Amino acid sequence: MTERQGLARMSDAAHIHWRVQGDRAGQAQGDQAPQAQGDRAPQPPVVLLHGGPGLPDYLGPVATSIADLAPVYRYDQRGTGRSPWQGRHTLARHVADLAELLDAWSAPSAVLIGHSYGTDLASRFCLAHPGRVAAMLLMCGPFVGDWRTDYRAARAHRMTPAQRERLSVLQQEPHRTEAQEVELLTLSWFTDHADPDRGWPWAAHGARLRRPVNWAMNRELGEAGRADPLDLHVDALRGCLPTRAELLGGALDPRPLSALESLALRLDVPLTRVAGAGHEPWLEQPEVVRGVLRGFVRGRG
Repeated sequence: MTERQGLARMSDAAHIHWRVQGDRAGQAQGDQAPQAQGDRAPQPPVVLLHGGPGLPDYLGPVATSIADLAPVYRYDQRGTGRSPWQGRHTLARHVADLAELLDAWSAPSAVLIGHSYGTDLASRFCLAHPGRVAAMLLMCGPFVGDWRTDYRAARAHRMTPAQRERLSVLQQEPHRTEAQEVELLTLSWFTDHADPDRGWPWAAHGARLRRPVNWAMNRELGEAGRADPLDLHVDALRGCLPTRAELLGGALDPRPLSALESLALRLDVPLTRVAGAGHEPWLEQPEVVRGVLRGFVRGRG
């Protein structure tokens, strides 16, 4: 599968690292695939929006599952991974980054697939630029309403008392070593999986690869989201959704599936419940999620 990568300069001089996979990934920027007379318009690219906030991109396995259907772009959000940046993070700036990236990729519109915090970013982009969203699939988010109480309870239930105590100690440590940071992230993430025992090695692997965490970005965008919650914009979002919009959630995500069910009703969109899966369902139920993703990108969603 062809892959290409590059750096896009933003209007404020920041540089965003991106990569694209797919049969047309090797084309020069701005090129269009040849189109026979009578053919339909070229398939719009897919853009994957990773979660965090404050993590680098980790959606490579998702991209690989659909890259034979359309060009699939993903990028390290500013301040993460190979997109280093210093400054105050705002939701508006991150929405603008995505619009400028589409311009850099000569993409009038795109199919957005967001995961976790990436679903919030996709939703806010849709509110600001509805004409540039060809379709939108939101995986494991966005969570609106009072969902955090149930989430914290479910997360605590999946941990032993010793694990809860150790996590609390690490969270309060002002200057963590490398080993302590990996331990903290592993303890924070293993409960995201339906089976915590299987989830531990996945979490430990992610804790070593999804680094470094930009904790300032996490804090600043978290504060921004609480100051202007997506809950206040659900009606507006429903009014500007593309024709194809869907939600997908792991039935055993510690974040309550009932919150996604409520959002699906408010948005009047379908929700796919993935049995036996948590917050990263492509790990626990890869064939099920692959089928949903491929059907959606093909336009059968």
